[in-house]
Amino acid sequence: MLRRKERELKGALLRPRLAFGVHDIARKVREMAKIIARTVTIDAHGGPEVLKLTDRAVGDPRAGEIRVVHKACGLNFVDIYQRSGLYPQDLPAPLGMEAAGIVDAVGVGVSHLKRGDRVAYASMPPGAYAEARVMPAAQVCPLPDAVSFEQGAAMMLKGLTVEYLFNRTTPIARGDWVLFHAAAGGVGLIACQWARSEGINLIATAGSDEKCRMALDHGAAHAINYRQGEFAPKVRDLTGGKGVHVVMDSVGKDTFDGSLDCLRPLGMMIAFGAASGPVPPMNIMTLADKGSLKITRPSVFTHTDDHATCQEMAARLFGKVTSGAFKIEIGQRFALEDVGDAHRALEARKTTGSTVLTL
Repeated sequence: MLRRKERELKGALLRPRLAFGVHDIARKVREMAKIIARTVTIDAHGGPEVLKLTDRAVGDPRAGEIRVVHKACGLNFVDIYQRSGLYPQDLPAPLGMEAAGIVDAVGVGVSHLKRGDRVAYASMPPGAYAEARVMPAAQVCPLPDAVSFEQGAAMMLKGLTVEYLFNRTTPIARGDWVLFHAAAGGVGLIACQWARSEGINLIATAGSDEKCRMALDHGAAHAINYRQGEFAPKVRDLTGGKGVHVVMDSVGKDTFDGSLDCLRPLGMMIAFGAASGPVPPMNIMTLADKGSLKITRPSVFTHTDDHATCQEMAARLFGKVTSGAFKIEIGQRFALEDVGDAHRALEARKTTGSTVLTL
Protein backbone atom coordinates (compact mmCIF):
# COMPACT_ATOMS: atom_id res chain seq x y z
CA MET A 1 0.00 0.00 0.00
CA LEU A 2 2.72 2.45 0.95
CA ARG A 3 4.72 1.69 -2.23
CA ARG A 4 1.68 2.32 -4.43
CA LYS A 5 0.97 5.60 -2.65
CA GLU A 6 4.63 6.51 -2.97
CA ARG A 7 4.51 5.96 -6.75
CA GLU A 8 1.28 7.98 -7.04
CA LEU A 9 2.72 10.78 -4.98
CA LYS A 10 5.95 10.87 -6.96
CA GLY A 11 3.98 11.03 -10.20
CA ALA A 12 1.81 13.87 -8.92
CA LEU A 13 4.81 15.81 -7.73
CA LEU A 14 6.93 15.28 -10.80
CA ARG A 15 4.26 16.10 -13.40
CA PRO A 16 4.02 19.86 -12.79
CA ARG A 17 7.42 20.62 -14.36
CA LEU A 18 9.31 18.86 -11.55
CA ALA A 19 8.40 21.76 -9.29
CA PHE A 20 9.49 19.78 -6.24
CA GLY A 21 12.98 18.53 -5.53
CA VAL A 22 13.97 15.06 -4.34
CA HIS A 23 14.05 16.17 -0.70
CA ASP A 24 10.53 17.56 -0.99
CA ILE A 25 9.31 14.23 -2.35
CA ALA A 26 10.99 12.33 0.49
CA ARG A 27 9.41 14.67 3.05
CA LYS A 28 5.94 14.18 1.55
CA VAL A 29 6.39 10.40 1.56
CA ARG A 30 7.44 10.47 5.24
CA GLU A 31 4.38 12.55 6.10
CA MET A 32 2.10 10.03 4.37
CA ALA A 33 3.72 7.18 6.28
CA LYS A 34 3.26 8.72 9.74
CA ILE A 35 1.56 6.57 12.34
CA ILE A 36 -1.27 8.33 14.17
CA ALA A 37 -1.90 6.73 17.54
CA ARG A 38 -4.62 7.39 20.09
CA THR A 39 -2.81 8.47 23.26
CA VAL A 40 -4.01 9.37 26.77
CA THR A 41 -2.57 12.67 28.02
CA ILE A 42 -3.16 15.26 30.72
CA ASP A 43 -2.91 19.05 30.41
CA ALA A 44 -3.36 19.62 34.17
CA HIS A 45 -3.05 17.59 37.36
CA GLY A 46 -6.30 16.52 38.99
CA GLY A 47 -8.93 13.79 39.08
CA PRO A 48 -9.82 11.26 36.37
CA GLU A 49 -11.63 14.02 34.48
CA VAL A 50 -8.28 15.47 33.33
CA LEU A 51 -7.51 12.36 31.26
CA LYS A 52 -7.85 13.09 27.53
CA LEU A 53 -7.70 10.79 24.52
CA THR A 54 -5.91 12.52 21.66
CA ASP A 55 -4.47 11.60 18.26
CA ARG A 56 -0.69 11.95 18.19
CA ALA A 57 1.82 11.39 15.42
CA VAL A 58 4.37 8.69 16.20
CA GLY A 59 7.72 9.25 14.53
CA ASP A 60 10.63 7.00 13.71
CA PRO A 61 12.94 5.67 16.43
CA ARG A 62 16.30 7.36 16.88
CA ALA A 63 19.50 5.67 18.01
CA GLY A 64 18.82 3.43 20.99
CA GLU A 65 15.04 3.57 20.54
CA ILE A 66 12.26 1.36 19.19
CA ARG A 67 8.73 1.95 17.96
CA VAL A 68 6.25 -0.46 19.51
CA VAL A 69 2.62 -1.08 18.56
CA HIS A 70 0.77 -1.92 21.77
CA LYS A 71 -1.63 -4.81 22.18
CA ALA A 72 -2.50 -4.08 25.84
CA CYS A 73 -1.53 -1.53 28.50
CA GLY A 74 -1.29 -1.98 32.26
CA LEU A 75 -2.59 0.27 35.06
CA ASN A 76 -0.76 1.03 38.29
CA PHE A 77 -1.14 3.30 41.29
CA VAL A 78 1.88 5.28 40.14
CA ASP A 79 -0.28 6.41 37.19
CA ILE A 80 -2.71 7.95 39.68
CA TYR A 81 0.13 9.63 41.56
CA GLN A 82 1.34 11.19 38.30
CA ARG A 83 -2.16 12.22 37.21
CA SER A 84 -3.02 13.79 40.58
CA GLY A 85 0.26 15.66 40.94
CA LEU A 86 1.61 13.70 43.92
CA TYR A 87 4.40 12.87 41.47
CA PRO A 88 4.32 16.06 39.35
CA GLN A 89 4.85 15.78 35.59
CA ASP A 90 5.90 18.39 33.05
CA LEU A 91 2.65 19.25 31.31
CA PRO A 92 1.17 18.34 28.94
CA ALA A 93 2.14 14.74 29.66
CA PRO A 94 1.25 11.23 28.53
CA LEU A 95 0.57 8.58 31.18
CA GLY A 96 1.17 4.87 31.63
CA MET A 97 4.23 2.88 32.68
CA GLU A 98 3.75 -0.64 31.30
CA ALA A 99 2.49 -2.29 28.15
CA ALA A 100 3.04 -5.17 25.77
CA GLY A 101 3.05 -5.31 21.99
CA ILE A 102 5.10 -5.84 18.84
CA VAL A 103 8.24 -4.02 17.77
CA ASP A 104 7.45 -2.05 14.62
CA ALA A 105 10.80 -0.34 14.00
CA VAL A 106 14.27 -0.38 15.54
CA GLY A 107 16.76 2.46 15.83
CA VAL A 108 20.51 2.29 15.34
CA GLY A 109 22.42 0.54 18.11
CA VAL A 110 19.57 -1.67 19.37
CA SER A 111 20.83 -5.26 19.35
CA HIS A 112 18.55 -7.19 21.73
CA LEU A 113 15.35 -6.54 19.74
CA LYS A 114 14.27 -6.66 16.10
CA ARG A 115 11.19 -5.76 14.10
CA GLY A 116 8.37 -8.23 14.74
CA ASP A 117 9.48 -9.23 18.25
CA ARG A 118 6.87 -9.66 20.98
CA VAL A 119 7.85 -7.41 23.88
CA ALA A 120 6.73 -6.05 27.23
CA TYR A 121 8.11 -3.31 29.44
CA ALA A 122 7.81 -1.19 32.57
CA SER A 123 9.73 1.95 31.88
CA MET A 124 10.19 5.67 32.16
CA PRO A 125 9.24 8.05 30.71
CA PRO A 126 5.45 7.58 30.88
CA GLY A 127 3.51 7.05 27.66
CA ALA A 128 2.18 3.49 27.73
CA TYR A 129 -1.50 4.52 27.49
CA ALA A 130 -1.30 4.60 23.71
CA GLU A 131 -1.83 2.54 20.59
CA ALA A 132 1.84 3.01 19.66
CA ARG A 133 4.88 4.94 20.83
CA VAL A 134 8.60 5.50 20.33
CA MET A 135 10.67 4.84 23.45
CA PRO A 136 14.13 3.88 24.75
CA ALA A 137 14.84 0.24 23.99
CA ALA A 138 17.06 -0.69 26.94
CA GLN A 139 14.21 -1.51 29.34
CA VAL A 140 12.01 -3.24 26.76
CA CYS A 141 12.14 -7.02 27.21
CA PRO A 142 11.44 -9.93 24.83
CA LEU A 143 8.12 -11.52 25.78
CA PRO A 144 8.00 -15.34 25.75
CA ASP A 145 5.41 -16.87 23.43
CA ALA A 146 3.84 -18.62 26.43
CA VAL A 147 2.92 -15.26 27.98
CA SER A 148 -0.01 -13.39 26.39
CA PHE A 149 0.09 -9.68 25.59
CA GLU A 150 -2.49 -8.98 28.28
CA GLN A 151 -0.47 -10.91 30.85
CA GLY A 152 2.68 -9.09 29.77
CA ALA A 153 1.00 -5.71 30.13
CA ALA A 154 -0.46 -6.68 33.49
CA MET A 155 2.70 -8.07 35.04
CA MET A 156 5.73 -5.97 34.17
CA LEU A 157 5.74 -3.09 36.64
CA LYS A 158 4.04 -5.16 39.31
CA GLY A 159 6.18 -8.26 38.73
CA LEU A 160 9.47 -6.38 38.55
CA THR A 161 8.46 -4.62 41.77
CA VAL A 162 7.92 -7.97 43.49
CA GLU A 163 11.22 -9.23 42.10
CA TYR A 164 13.23 -6.41 43.66
CA LEU A 165 11.24 -6.55 46.93
CA PHE A 166 12.11 -10.21 47.46
CA ASN A 167 15.52 -10.38 45.81
CA ARG A 168 17.26 -6.99 45.87
CA THR A 169 16.19 -4.98 48.92
CA THR A 170 17.06 -7.04 52.00
CA PRO A 171 17.98 -10.72 52.47
CA ILE A 172 14.86 -12.88 52.92
CA ALA A 173 15.43 -16.55 53.66
CA ARG A 174 13.15 -19.56 53.35
CA GLY A 175 10.97 -19.66 56.46
CA ASP A 176 11.17 -15.91 57.15
CA TRP A 177 8.02 -13.92 57.92
CA VAL A 178 6.86 -11.08 55.67
CA LEU A 179 3.85 -8.79 56.16
CA PHE A 180 2.37 -7.56 52.87
CA HIS A 181 -0.36 -4.90 52.74
CA ALA A 182 -3.01 -4.64 49.98
CA ALA A 183 -2.31 -8.25 49.13
CA ALA A 184 -5.31 -8.75 46.82
CA GLY A 185 -4.12 -6.13 44.32
CA GLY A 186 -2.01 -6.71 41.23
CA VAL A 187 1.32 -6.48 43.08
CA GLY A 188 -0.04 -8.31 46.11
CA LEU A 189 -1.29 -11.42 44.31
CA ILE A 190 2.07 -11.76 42.57
CA ALA A 191 3.82 -11.29 45.94
CA CYS A 192 1.71 -14.01 47.56
CA GLN A 193 2.63 -16.47 44.82
CA TRP A 194 6.29 -15.41 44.81
CA ALA A 195 6.53 -15.96 48.58
CA ARG A 196 4.97 -19.42 48.28
CA SER A 197 7.39 -20.36 45.51
CA GLU A 198 10.34 -19.35 47.74
CA GLY A 199 9.08 -20.96 50.97
CA ILE A 200 8.48 -17.58 52.67
CA ASN A 201 5.67 -17.12 55.21
CA LEU A 202 3.63 -14.17 53.95
CA ILE A 203 0.96 -12.57 56.12
CA ALA A 204 -1.46 -10.69 53.88
CA THR A 205 -3.73 -7.79 54.76
CA ALA A 206 -6.72 -6.80 52.66
CA GLY A 207 -9.94 -4.83 53.03
CA SER A 208 -12.55 -7.58 52.86
CA ASP A 209 -13.00 -11.27 53.64
CA GLU A 210 -13.26 -11.97 49.90
CA LYS A 211 -9.92 -10.29 49.24
CA CYS A 212 -8.36 -12.18 52.13
CA ARG A 213 -9.53 -15.46 50.58
CA MET A 214 -7.94 -14.43 47.29
CA ALA A 215 -4.62 -13.80 49.03
CA LEU A 216 -4.78 -17.19 50.75
CA ASP A 217 -5.68 -18.92 47.47
CA HIS A 218 -2.60 -17.34 45.89
CA GLY A 219 -0.13 -18.48 48.51
CA ALA A 220 -0.38 -16.27 51.61
CA ALA A 221 0.23 -18.23 54.81
CA HIS A 222 -2.28 -16.07 56.70
CA ALA A 223 -4.61 -13.19 55.87
CA ILE A 224 -5.98 -10.37 58.02
CA ASN A 225 -8.99 -8.20 57.20
CA TYR A 226 -7.75 -4.81 58.38
CA ARG A 227 -11.31 -3.49 58.55
CA GLN A 228 -11.95 -5.82 61.49
CA GLY A 229 -9.64 -4.23 64.04
CA GLU A 230 -5.94 -3.47 64.43
CA PHE A 231 -3.68 -5.72 62.38
CA ALA A 232 -0.49 -5.39 64.47
CA PRO A 233 -1.66 -7.49 67.47
CA LYS A 234 -2.84 -10.23 65.09
CA VAL A 235 0.54 -10.25 63.32
CA ARG A 236 2.27 -10.58 66.68
CA ASP A 237 0.03 -13.52 67.60
CA LEU A 238 0.71 -15.28 64.30
CA THR A 239 4.48 -14.98 64.81
CA GLY A 240 4.52 -16.15 68.41
CA GLY A 241 5.01 -12.62 69.67
CA LYS A 242 8.24 -12.11 67.73
CA GLY A 243 7.00 -10.04 64.79
CA VAL A 244 7.92 -10.28 61.12
CA HIS A 245 11.34 -9.95 59.54
CA VAL A 246 10.11 -7.63 56.76
CA VAL A 247 7.09 -5.41 56.10
CA MET A 248 6.27 -4.51 52.47
CA ASP A 249 3.92 -1.53 52.58
CA SER A 250 2.49 0.27 49.55
CA VAL A 251 -0.43 1.82 51.47
CA GLY A 252 1.51 4.52 53.32
CA LYS A 253 -0.14 6.86 55.83
CA ASP A 254 -2.90 4.53 57.07
CA THR A 255 -0.66 1.51 57.79
CA PHE A 256 2.79 2.95 58.51
CA ASP A 257 2.71 3.16 62.32
CA GLY A 258 1.06 -0.24 62.67
CA SER A 259 3.60 -1.74 60.29
CA LEU A 260 6.49 -0.61 62.50
CA ASP A 261 4.79 -2.31 65.46
CA CYS A 262 4.76 -5.59 63.50
CA LEU A 263 8.54 -5.76 63.05
CA ARG A 264 10.87 -7.80 65.23
CA PRO A 265 14.16 -6.19 66.37
CA LEU A 266 16.43 -5.36 63.41
CA GLY A 267 13.49 -5.85 61.07
CA MET A 268 13.21 -4.05 57.72
CA MET A 269 10.36 -1.75 56.72
CA ILE A 270 10.05 -1.43 52.93
CA ALA A 271 7.76 1.51 52.15
CA PHE A 272 7.24 1.31 48.39
CA GLY A 273 4.02 3.25 47.85
CA ALA A 274 1.50 5.66 49.34
CA ALA A 275 -1.99 4.63 48.19
CA SER A 276 -3.58 6.22 51.30
CA GLY A 277 -1.36 9.30 51.19
CA PRO A 278 2.23 10.22 52.08
CA VAL A 279 3.65 9.13 55.44
CA PRO A 280 3.90 12.12 57.83
CA PRO A 281 7.33 13.16 59.10
CA MET A 282 8.61 10.95 61.90
CA ASN A 283 11.26 11.11 64.61
CA ILE A 284 14.07 8.82 63.50
CA MET A 285 14.62 7.78 67.13
CA THR A 286 11.36 5.85 66.82
CA LEU A 287 13.29 3.23 64.87
CA ALA A 288 15.76 2.79 67.71
CA ASP A 289 13.04 2.67 70.35
CA LYS A 290 11.17 -0.08 68.50
CA GLY A 291 14.21 -2.36 68.18
CA SER A 292 16.81 -0.78 65.91
CA LEU A 293 14.54 -1.09 62.91
CA LYS A 294 15.60 -0.34 59.35
CA ILE A 295 13.55 1.48 56.73
CA THR A 296 13.90 2.10 53.00
CA ARG A 297 11.87 3.81 50.29
CA PRO A 298 12.95 2.10 47.05
CA SER A 299 11.82 2.46 43.44
CA VAL A 300 11.71 -0.21 40.76
CA PHE A 301 13.27 2.17 38.24
CA THR A 302 16.49 2.46 40.24
CA HIS A 303 16.95 -1.25 39.63
CA THR A 304 15.78 -1.38 36.01
CA ASP A 305 17.75 1.68 34.93
CA ASP A 306 20.65 -0.67 34.16
CA HIS A 307 19.92 -2.61 30.96
CA ALA A 308 21.50 -5.89 32.06
CA THR A 309 19.81 -5.81 35.46
CA CYS A 310 16.44 -5.06 33.90
CA GLN A 311 16.70 -7.95 31.47
CA GLU A 312 17.83 -10.28 34.29
CA MET A 313 14.88 -9.27 36.46
CA ALA A 314 12.42 -9.78 33.60
CA ALA A 315 13.90 -13.20 32.79
CA ARG A 316 13.41 -14.29 36.41
CA LEU A 317 9.84 -12.98 36.37
CA PHE A 318 8.98 -14.70 33.09
CA GLY A 319 10.58 -17.89 34.40
CA LYS A 320 8.24 -17.91 37.38
CA VAL A 321 5.22 -17.57 35.09
CA THR A 322 6.24 -20.04 32.39
CA SER A 323 7.27 -22.66 34.99
CA GLY A 324 3.80 -22.56 36.53
CA ALA A 325 5.07 -21.16 39.84
CA PHE A 326 2.35 -18.54 39.58
CA LYS A 327 -0.15 -17.00 37.21
CA ILE A 328 -1.09 -13.43 36.43
CA GLU A 329 -4.62 -12.55 37.51
CA ILE A 330 -6.38 -9.96 35.34
CA GLY A 331 -9.39 -8.84 37.31
CA GLN A 332 -10.58 -5.97 35.11
CA ARG A 333 -10.40 -4.89 31.49
CA PHE A 334 -11.26 -1.41 30.21
CA ALA A 335 -11.16 0.00 26.69
CA LEU A 336 -8.56 2.71 26.15
CA GLU A 337 -11.31 5.35 25.86
CA ASP A 338 -12.63 4.29 29.29
CA VAL A 339 -9.36 5.01 31.09
CA GLY A 340 -11.13 7.47 33.42
CA ASP A 341 -13.40 4.70 34.70
CA ALA A 342 -10.36 2.48 35.19
CA HIS A 343 -8.68 5.15 37.35
CA ARG A 344 -11.84 5.62 39.42
CA ALA A 345 -12.08 1.89 40.11
CA LEU A 346 -8.41 1.65 41.05
CA GLU A 347 -8.57 4.65 43.40
CA ALA A 348 -11.71 3.33 45.08
CA ARG A 349 -9.96 -0.01 45.67
CA LYS A 350 -12.73 -1.77 43.77
CA THR A 351 -10.26 -3.82 41.73
CA THR A 352 -8.67 -7.19 42.35
CA GLY A 353 -5.58 -8.51 40.64
CA SER A 354 -4.28 -6.53 37.68
CA THR A 355 -6.17 -4.11 35.43
CA VAL A 356 -5.45 -3.67 31.72
CA LEU A 357 -6.52 -1.31 28.96
CA THR A 358 -7.47 -3.20 25.82
CA LEU A 359 -6.66 -2.02 22.28
